[in-house]
Amino acid sequence: MRGWSTGRDPRTCPVGLAIFLLILTVHVVKPTSDYDPYRILGVSRSASQAEIKRAYKNLAREWHPDKNKDPKAEDMFIKVSKSYEILSNEERRSNFDRYGQMDENQPFGQSQHPNFRSFHNSFYFDESFFHFPRSRDFADSKYMLRHAQFNSDVLPDSYKKPYLIKVTSEWCFACVHIEPVWKETVQELEPLGVGVGIVDLTYERRLANQLGAHRAPSIIGLVNGRVTFYHQAVVREHLRQFVEDLLPQKLVERINDNNYLAFLGSWHVENKPSLLLFDQVPVVPLLYKLTSFAYRDFVRFGYVDQGETHNTKLLRQFNINTYAPTMLLFKEDAEKPVDIIQARGMKKQIMDEFVSNNKFLQVPRLVSQQLFDELCPVKQFHRRRKYCVLLITGEDEAFLPGNKAFLDFATANKKDVLRFAYVYQRQQQPLCQALLRNQAAVSPQVVILERRSQTGRVLYRSVSGGWNGSEEDKYRLHEQLELLQKDPTYLSSDATLPELNNEMAPIFFIQWMNVAYDYIIQIYDDLLYSNWREMMPILSLIFSALFILFGTVIIQAFSEPGENKPRKPKPKEQPTTQTQEDASSRANTSSRPPKKDFVEVTELTDITNTSNLVKLRPGHINVVLVLTNASKNALLRKFAKEVFSFSGTQTLHFSFLNADKHRHWMTSLLRSACSAGPSESHSDDEESSDYSGHVLALNGYKKYFCHFRPVFTGDDPNDSSSESSFAFDSKRKSRSRSRSSSHSRSRSHSREDGAIPKRGSSRATNIEVHHKLDRLGLWMERLMEGTLPRLQVPAWPTLDTTNT
Repeated sequence: MRGWSTGRDPRTCPVGLAIFLLILTVHVVKPTSDYDPYRILGVSRSASQAEIKRAYKNLAREWHPDKNKDPKAEDMFIKVSKSYEILSNEERRSNFDRYGQMDENQPFGQSQHPNFRSFHNSFYFDESFFHFPRSRDFADSKYMLRHAQFNSDVLPDSYKKPYLIKVTSEWCFACVHIEPVWKETVQELEPLGVGVGIVDLTYERRLANQLGAHRAPSIIGLVNGRVTFYHQAVVREHLRQFVEDLLPQKLVERINDNNYLAFLGSWHVENKPSLLLFDQVPVVPLLYKLTSFAYRDFVRFGYVDQGETHNTKLLRQFNINTYAPTMLLFKEDAEKPVDIIQARGMKKQIMDEFVSNNKFLQVPRLVSQQLFDELCPVKQFHRRRKYCVLLITGEDEAFLPGNKAFLDFATANKKDVLRFAYVYQRQQQPLCQALLRNQAAVSPQVVILERRSQTGRVLYRSVSGGWNGSEEDKYRLHEQLELLQKDPTYLSSDATLPELNNEMAPIFFIQWMNVAYDYIIQIYDDLLYSNWREMMPILSLIFSALFILFGTVIIQAFSEPGENKPRKPKPKEQPTTQTQEDASSRANTSSRPPKKDFVEVTELTDITNTSNLVKLRPGHINVVLVLTNASKNALLRKFAKEVFSFSGTQTLHFSFLNADKHRHWMTSLLRSACSAGPSESHSDDEESSDYSGHVLALNGYKKYFCHFRPVFTGDDPNDSSSESSFAFDSKRKSRSRSRSSSHSRSRSHSREDGAIPKRGSSRATNIEVHHKLDRLGLWMERLMEGTLPRLQVPAWPTLDTTNT
C-alpha cells in the first residue's frame, strides 16, 4: 500500500463532497427567493397577462403614495411596479422562471445575492479571478435598444441626428477592452446631439439581424435610415471622425467676402433663412454641423473663419467680435440680421433654441406640405389657435410690388397667432382652386384660414377687394384681422384642401442616382470588409444571371443543327394549311427594315448545299434563284431589287443556282415533289429545259419548298393580248378561291403563282429576261404570310450527282 491510510473508504469522498456543495448551494441561494414578483402581485406562476395586468392595476391603485398615507406605501408601490415590469415582458418573465433573474441587465444564471456566483458565471468564483466580463453598468441600461423601440423611435429620429450604436453580448471579452473608450466617446458626443444606443446580441437577435450585425463587439453609425459599420481601431478621435463622416456633404457652406452677398440674397430661391457662424477655428465645429443636419429643411447654414485674411470686409460690415463665436440670422433683408447670439461656450440647447425660433422667413412661400404643417399647424386647443394669412399671387415681375407690400405689412403686424405666407397660383393650382372656388384669380387675393383637421379641412374667408399693396388694401386687411381676433366665427367658409405639391423635390433621375450611389457604396463597403453574410444574396443573384446569360450563348454557339437533335414527333403538315398565328408572325417579320443597303446572295453549290439547304436551321428558309450564265447579271439585279425589302428578316437567306452547272437538279426536285404526294403535273416544266427566272423557297428542315414561275405581266404595250391574259388569269383566280377542297385550292394557287396553261405556254417562253421576276415581290409577301402552297420532298437532291 502506497502513502498512508485514513481508515475511510475513498469512494465515499465524492458523495460527501456532493452533499456538502448541495447544502451550501441551498443556503446561499435561499436569500434570492425573498423577492418573488408572483407573490407580490398575488398571482400564480401560470397566470395570464390579463390576470397579471388586472392584479397590477388593483395593487397600484391601493398602494399609490398619493392615495395611501402608510409609510410603507412608497416601497410597496415600487415593488409592485417592478414586479409588473418583470412579468409583463415574456422574455424577462422567462428569465426569472429559469434563473431567478429580476433585472433585464443581469446575465442569465446570476443571482441577486451579491456574494453568489453561479456555475455558469465564472465557476462560482468572483468574476475578477478569471477577468470575465461583469454585467452591464446601470448607466448603460438607458441606451439599450429594443426592436420595436428602434423602428418606432430611433429609425425616424436618424433623419434629424446621427446615431452611434454599439453591439455587444454576454461573455464578450473584447467588449471589455473598448468599454473605456466607448464611455469617453459617449460623454463627448452625446451633449453635442449624437444619439447613442446599445444592442445586446444575446437578447435582441432580431434587431441585430436587421442591422446586419452578427458579431460583438461592433460599432454602427445610423444616419437617414442607412447603416454604416465602423472598421477602424476603437479610438476616441477616430469615432468622432466617423460620426462626422456620416453626415451628408455640403451641409455648411464656406462664406467669405466674395460669396456672402450671393449666399444671403438666395433666400427668395431657397425659401429659407440664412445663418452665419463666425468663429476662430479653421474647421467647422461638429456641434454646428449637427445643428445644420437637424434643421437642414428649414435654414441654410454658412461658416466664416475669422482667421482668414479674405474675410475682413465681412467682419467689418457686421461688426463681429473676434473673441467669441457669433451667430447672425438673416431673413428677407440681406443687410441686417434679425437675430444675433454671441457666447464663448456655445451649447447645443442654446443653438437649438436660437434656430428653432427662426425657422421661417417673415413671409415664407408654401412649397411643400411639410412646410404648411409646420407653419400653420392644426388647431388642437383654444389657446394654440393659429391663423394663416395667405397671399395668392404670381411669379411675374408685375406682382413684385404687391408682394413687397405684403411683406411690409407682415413685418409690421407680427403676432403669435398670425402666420403670413404666400403661394404661387401656377405652382399650387389645386390649393388655389379649392380656396377660390375654381375661379381664376386675375389679381392677387388674400385668404385668412384656420386648419381644423389633418385631413385638410379648413375654415377660411377671402378678403374682399383683392390685394394690390395699396394703403387701402392694408387698412382693409388690418380691419378684418382685428374682427377675427374678437370673433373666431368670422371665418364663415369651409373647404377641404388637397396636399401641396413639393416644389423643392428633386427630379426622379436625381433621386434614382442618389439611391444607386448609396447602394454602390454599401456594396463596396461590404466587399472591402468581407461582409459575406450580407453579400451572399446579391452575389448569388449576380452569378445566377451571368450563368444563365453566358450559358445560353455558349449552348447556342456550340449546339448541333436542329435536325440532329431528338425532337417530339409532330403531325405531318399539309401543304396548303397554315395557322393564323404563323401567318401573323411572318407578316410582322416581313415589315422589318433591312439592316444593310445591299442584298447578300450566295451561290448554291455542292460545297454550300449542306449548310444552306440540307442542314438549314429550323424555321429558316433559303430563297434560291435559278439562272444561267447568259441571264445571270440581269436576273441577279432584278432579284436583288425585288427581295431587298425582305432582306431584314433574320430567317430568310438568299442564294442562286446556276442551271448550266446543275441542269438536272431542278428536274430531280420537281419529280421528287410529284412522287411525294398528289400534286399538279409539271409536264410543262419538265419538257422545257429553261428554268432561268424560277425561284424556290426551300425549307431544309421540314423538307418542303414553294415554287415561283415567271409570269407575263402584260407590261409590254405592243402586246395586245396582255389584257385578255390578265383577265383570264383573274377569272381563274376567283373561280379557284370558291372551291372548298384543299386539292383544288392548291392547284389554283399553283396557277396563280406562275403555272401557265397550255393555251398560253408559248407566251411564257417568249418573256424577256428583265420581265421574268416582275411579280416576285407579291409572291414574297404571300411567302411571309404563309399562304403559298407547299410541295413536300422525301429528300433533297444532291448537287454533285446532277452535275453534267
